[in-house]
Amino acid sequence: MKFFVDTADIKEIKELNDLGMLDGVTTNPSLILKSGGNILDVTRQICEIVQGPVSAEVTATDYDGMMREAKVLAAIADNIAIKVPLTWDGLRACRALRAEGRMVNVTLCFSANQALLAAKAGATFISPFIGRIDDMGIDGVELISEIRAIYDNYDFKTEILAASVRTVNHVKQVAMIGADVATVPPATLKALVKHPLTDKGLEAFLADWAKTGQKIG
Repeated sequence: MKFFVDTADIKEIKELNDLGMLDGVTTNPSLILKSGGNILDVTRQICEIVQGPVSAEVTATDYDGMMREAKVLAAIADNIAIKVPLTWDGLRACRALRAEGRMVNVTLCFSANQALLAAKAGATFISPFIGRIDDMGIDGVELISEIRAIYDNYDFKTEILAASVRTVNHVKQVAMIGADVATVPPATLKALVKHPLTDKGLEAFLADWAKTGQKIG
């Protein structure tokens, strides 16, 4: 499973990219606001760091506006994936952009039927928001399972990008189901390495090593 980090924080992106754990980046208007920078400048900096897809979201809600903004965003770098909302205008823009050879991330997906439409429109990525579905008292991870089954039934090439991932357990669950990508906040990605027994075991090994009085090298 690939990891896309969900942030526009340049420092965090560079750190994770240097670790070799980053396959791409997803941004949205809220993350751009949090970064405090200009969307074009921030996105350009991210694309200079990361070789994989960098999702940049349009803010227009009509087809013509989406296409106009997509042209500006696509000019930033070759690895830009245009992010469009899962609306009829968004799906229309998706099809048109894919015909131009652009990567497209269809976002704000909350049902398997919506994901089916996105695949039919040729989306590169579909982004089901599992955390927000959990907030409604519904199992968001189940949606990933439903989409995986539908896509496998018809051999759709659209990659399932599990979005709104909030916990390390979410990551494990979507990986077991077969999500192609998990887009996660930097803190969640870093937390994947943590386990109390690892820390306890390392502490015991170091204590015993100190008793030997030895050094390596």
